[in-house]
Amino acid sequence: MASHERRQISGFSNPTIKRLKSLREKKHRKREGHFLAEGLRILTEALDAGKTPNLLIVVEDTELHPLAQKIETATFEAGGEVIETSEAIIAKLSGKSNPQSIIGIYEDHPTPLAHLDRSESGIWLVAQALRDPGNLGTILRTGDAVGAGGLILIDDCVDPFSVEAVRASMGAVFTQKITQAPWTEFIDWLPAGDGQLVGTSLNTDNDYQSVQYAAPTFLLIGNEAQGLPEDYETACDLLVKMPMMGKADSLNAAIASAVMAYEVLNQRRK
Repeated sequence: MASHERRQISGFSNPTIKRLKSLREKKHRKREGHFLAEGLRILTEALDAGKTPNLLIVVEDTELHPLAQKIETATFEAGGEVIETSEAIIAKLSGKSNPQSIIGIYEDHPTPLAHLDRSESGIWLVAQALRDPGNLGTILRTGDAVGAGGLILIDDCVDPFSVEAVRASMGAVFTQKITQAPWTEFIDWLPAGDGQLVGTSLNTDNDYQSVQYAAPTFLLIGNEAQGLPEDYETACDLLVKMPMMGKADSLNAAIASAVMAYEVLNQRRK
């Protein structure tokens, strides 16, 4: 039976602290198969989604919030470990000068494209060559809000399990399926079942509110700077655009995802 006693670490040079700090880098996350999540709200969302950390780090000499106590108990019961350490070390792990008082180390959980069940939801979000972790996290959060099945990352996207993306997701990294695939694999998989691929583009006259979306709808958002490549647009079942009444010619990728996702959701609600 696993011990339900915390382990104390006080030194910055401790091997465990060094290993945990290395999870801020993508190559180490990939090697370890784990990522770092911080803050009571995000860790509570994880627990509500049935995810417990392999390792929990808490600030020493501090009474835990009842929700944090619940996470600690669940960690022990799942065979995980709890470490208590100084606020300075937690700041080093989180990379913030005013860190949260609780950090969890979780197994990453990408879902292979072939394992997705497209019938689970009428909305799926697809992002191509997304580069900003804040945008990625926000898109995950939007997906959770509209009841999307998950986020499919196409081509070379930023790591969804980076500290910044996890932070921006506000816990949705634990509630949304996350899939990564090259375009060729995705475009071969999609016609094997139901699904309408809808791309956002300036190269169309279709207003995003003037068309009917078929379920399941796969909403394809392009790279923040370049948008969708021309051949990707050609492969879409439907291209739509949102009106731009000012001087800007496009919306932020995460905002565009939210506008589109809620339009699809609102059509279904009506």
